[in-house]
Amino acid sequence: MGTIRRWLNGKKTIPINKSSDLLNQPISGILENNLVTLQAIFSHAPDFVTRQFQLRTGDKAILVYLEGLVDKSAINNNILTPLIYEVDSVNDIWNSSITIAKTEIVTLWSDIEDSIFQGKSILLIDGQTRSLVMNTQGWPQRSIKEPQIESTLKGSHQGFVETSGQNIALIRRYLPNRELKIKEYTIGSRGNTKVSIMYLEDVVQPDFVKEMEDRLLQVKVDAILNTGELAEFIEDHPISLFPQLILTERPDSAAAHILQGRIVVVVDHSPSVIIAPVTFAAFFQSVDDYSNRWIIASFLRLLRYLALVTTISLSAVYIAIVSFHYEVLPLDLLISIGESRAKVPFPPIIEALLMELALEMLREAGLRLPGPIGQTIGVVGGIVIGQAAVQAGIVSNIMVIIVAITAISSFIIPDYDMSSSLRLLRFPMMLMAALFGMVGIVIGLMIIGAHLISIESFGVSYGSPIAPIRLSDWKDVWIRVPMWKMKKRPLSADPTQLIRQGLNREGEDQP
Repeated sequence: MGTIRRWLNGKKTIPINKSSDLLNQPISGILENNLVTLQAIFSHAPDFVTRQFQLRTGDKAILVYLEGLVDKSAINNNILTPLIYEVDSVNDIWNSSITIAKTEIVTLWSDIEDSIFQGKSILLIDGQTRSLVMNTQGWPQRSIKEPQIESTLKGSHQGFVETSGQNIALIRRYLPNRELKIKEYTIGSRGNTKVSIMYLEDVVQPDFVKEMEDRLLQVKVDAILNTGELAEFIEDHPISLFPQLILTERPDSAAAHILQGRIVVVVDHSPSVIIAPVTFAAFFQSVDDYSNRWIIASFLRLLRYLALVTTISLSAVYIAIVSFHYEVLPLDLLISIGESRAKVPFPPIIEALLMELALEMLREAGLRLPGPIGQTIGVVGGIVIGQAAVQAGIVSNIMVIIVAITAISSFIIPDYDMSSSLRLLRFPMMLMAALFGMVGIVIGLMIIGAHLISIESFGVSYGSPIAPIRLSDWKDVWIRVPMWKMKKRPLSADPTQLIRQGLNREGEDQP
């Protein structure tokens, strides 16, 4: 590349106003003026690179890009080499003589600025009032690894990464079908985050796609940094404690939901995707359910629903029984609990709150510390604090057991967001039990149930298929029947093509 030369050295930069009026102006045919404009727009960008050189035709040209966002090898081999040694005329450049997969011709400074920030390279030629935008993205990215939160024993060990293009490719590998449609949007006035929705056009309900598009276009923010932020903007009931969208980091899980007639939202810069619409029962389904034999999967599914009830109500039931309904206990167990609580100076509600809060702090500390240290803190801290609290007479032995069972139950829930919501529900349930006993627990459960059946996710009832009842969907709710028995897609997703195995809604063969 010895023929690359530099022009304009020593020229003074002319101050210009970087206003919207400037960005909406077309580029100049004078290369010196274009260079001055670029230096003004990127005046405080030390990674902004300007490579000035001469084409084989003798015309002056500059290539500009942001150093950390491009593939330098592609620039040297596929752009500079052809321009300096191979191009016979300027017209050949606009006719795709450059060996880059995708190029585009733009004329406005606003398009040039956006392209540079996206990791593209811009070619400006003296005497030309248009520029060539070339896809040379090559920003730092991590390799595809196993998901950290949604681990599996028999399923795929590939997880999403922070690049939307790779995440879309991972889903495409599971669904190499022409009906898989992708629509792209840009959200954020500053971040310009690329958001893509994916769905099967012949399966998904068109109203869902239209509703998703409308909600995405209504998001007006500076930038979207991760899927959690976007989920808050597009969910139906942001005040509800229950998540109404599934955030998954598994491409096989995303593909499975697309096959059921749902929409996947891929957000650039985030290692997880959004799935909508969803129901309450969908949060208790795991990838391993479809890798294990159906009897084992059904047992695990029932175990999760037992864990749901245990997580919400076990501590509350203990408080209600000890405070109001101790007569329901066998005499031997009542004596044992009485002896355990003889030295405890607090009422059951204070005792339970202390232990539950201590458990949550230990759990949060274990997550924030490095892996080996976090595991040590979680195990040793729990044992030491629990034993010391019992010996000091602050809590009883039975309370430590109750809190431990509650914690284990919450960890069984496969979805992290749902597990966190259920853990928070323990506290109002404990307060209801302390005030009204078993009647308070029943009232609390009724309020939760009424709330679950009253909310929606993109127009779909959150309580479906339990409320409203759709018996055909129960094959994959409480238990998981054999795969060859599940011939229909779930009605809760309202698919336009109900039959999975090549049949339409009326049961006729697809053409």
